Amino acid sequence: MSREFKVISGGGQAERTLRVLTSEEKIRHFQNVTEAVLDDALDAWTEIWKEFQGTVTDAYLVLPEADRGFKPECGWSEFLEKIWLLKHYIDYAREFSRTGI
Repeated sequence: MSREFKVISGGGQAERTLRVLTSEEKIRHFQNVTEAVLDDALDAWTEIWKEFQGTVTDAYLVLPEADRGFKPECGWSEFLEKIWLLKHYIDYAREFSRTGI
């Protein structure tokens, strides 16, 4: 059930009618916003991962050259595992937002 409200401004502006969203519309809006944010998060993850190209192999092994630059406090193995898990979490959440509840 959709209801409408009139908004009247005291400053002499015209009336506006605002529509209250149905539950289905709210869910769809949530899904759209969530998917857009997660797409951006995956893009950011991709950019971060590209920073490691040349210092990390395709098998996610750290090459000796990496020690001359960035070095995570938790150690390379744990850092790379965290980054990789983050990607999977974001992938899962994006897919969940696409398929709905």
